[in-house]
Amino acid sequence: MGTERQRERKHMASGQALKRDASSEIAIFGRLIKADKTDLSRELARYILTLGFDEEDQNRMSELAWKNQEGSLSSDEKAELENFVKAGHLLALLHSKARKTLKASKVF
Repeated sequence: MGTERQRERKHMASGQALKRDASSEIAIFGRLIKADKTDLSRELARYILTLGFDEEDQNRMSELAWKNQEGSLSSDEKAELENFVKAGHLLALLHSKARKTLKASKVF
């Protein structure tokens, strides 16, 4: 799941997934935060880049991913895994916007 999730994050951060499904929750959120703009303060951008899943959540995601691969997820666990994936996509959008802001604000 790690490799697939990394590909999804890169794909999402690049905006390609936003273009492909304009009605998804992630696409709507991307438009809401104007993911393609670089209008965050440097301080806020740096803070956003510190956000991430804590160890407990990472462990839970790994457990759910393993159970998913084994085909043994309950319906509640499947919903939980889907929520983690959505939250990860939202976080990837925020991280992308923060990186764009910091890159754009560099003085050469």
